[in-house]
Amino acid sequence: MMPRKAVFIALTVLLLAASAWPQFQGKVTGTVLDAAKNPVEKAEVAIVSQKSSSSRYELKTDRDGRFVQIGIMPGYYMLTVKKTGFVPGSKEIHVGVAGEEAVEITLMSAEAAAAKSYSAADRAFMSGNKLYAEQKYAEAAAAYGEAIGLDPTNWAYRLNLGLSLKKAGKSEEALAAFRKAVELNPESYSANKETGETLAKAGQYAEAKPFYEKAAGLSPDDPDAQYNLGVCLVNLGESEAALPRFEKAVELNPDYADAYYQMATILISQNKVAEAKNSLEKFLALAPNHEKAGIARQLLDYLKK
Repeated sequence: MMPRKAVFIALTVLLLAASAWPQFQGKVTGTVLDAAKNPVEKAEVAIVSQKSSSSRYELKTDRDGRFVQIGIMPGYYMLTVKKTGFVPGSKEIHVGVAGEEAVEITLMSAEAAAAKSYSAADRAFMSGNKLYAEQKYAEAAAAYGEAIGLDPTNWAYRLNLGLSLKKAGKSEEALAAFRKAVELNPESYSANKETGETLAKAGQYAEAKPFYEKAAGLSPDDPDAQYNLGVCLVNLGESEAALPRFEKAVELNPDYADAYYQMATILISQNKVAEAKNSLEKFLALAPNHEKAGIARQLLDYLKK
C-alpha cells in the first residue's frame, strides 16, 4: 500500500458541500510594498497549492497594495507577486483550518536588482529554478549541485536538488538530498515530508515513520500529512494508532474519500460494524468510480447481512 503523495490530484473530482466547507476554509490577506514601503498597486498575486498546481487563486492588489483571498482549503501554498518594473517576490505560506494568514511582500525594483551583486551560489540556484520550471530536471540538478558546492549549508539548495532528482527518477540520490535538507533544517515541513515519502515508496516504513510524524506535527491542519502517517502506520501493523490519523484527516477534509476507506478496513477488524458501514457508504458516495469501489461494495454487502 503506497502513501498518498501530497501532489496527487484526487482520482475522482468531488463536489464540496456548501454547508460543510466554510468552517474549514481559511483566508489570506496581504500587502505588497516597494523598498521604500510604498504600496504597489495592481501587482499580480498568485496563490498556488503545493499539493496540486491546479488549485490556484489569482488576484491583484488595490491602490493600497492590499489583497484578500477567502475560501482557501488548509495546506501549504506558494504565494508569488509580479509587477512590471519589479523583480517577482515569493513566499511559502501555511493556511490553517478556518485561519487567517497575513503576509507582507516587499518587491525590489528591477533597477535595484540589477545593481545588487548576487552570490555565485544564488545565481546557480536561480538557474536551477528556471531549469526545473522548464522540466529540465537533470540540468536543474546539476545547477543545484553547483550551488551546494559553493554554499553547502543552505538547506533549500538540498531540498530543490532532491526534488529535481526525484523527477529525474533517481530516488536514492533524491533521498540523500532530502535527508541532508532535514539535517540542515529539522523544522522544514517539505524536507520531512519528502524524506518520509521517498522512504515509504521504497517500502522502508519504519524509517519513514519519524519523518511523517514530524511533518504531521509541523502541519497539523494538513489532511494529507495525517493520511500519509496513517498509511505508514497501517503498513507497520499499527492500525490502532493509524485510525485517529484517518479520523483527523476526514475532520479536516470531510470529503477525503481514501481516508474513509482506510477507516472502514480498521473498523471492520475491530468488529465495529455500524461505524464501518458508515465509512464505506461515505467512501462510495464520494468516489463511486474509485479503484477500490468494487471491494468496498462487497464489504458493505457482507456487513449488511
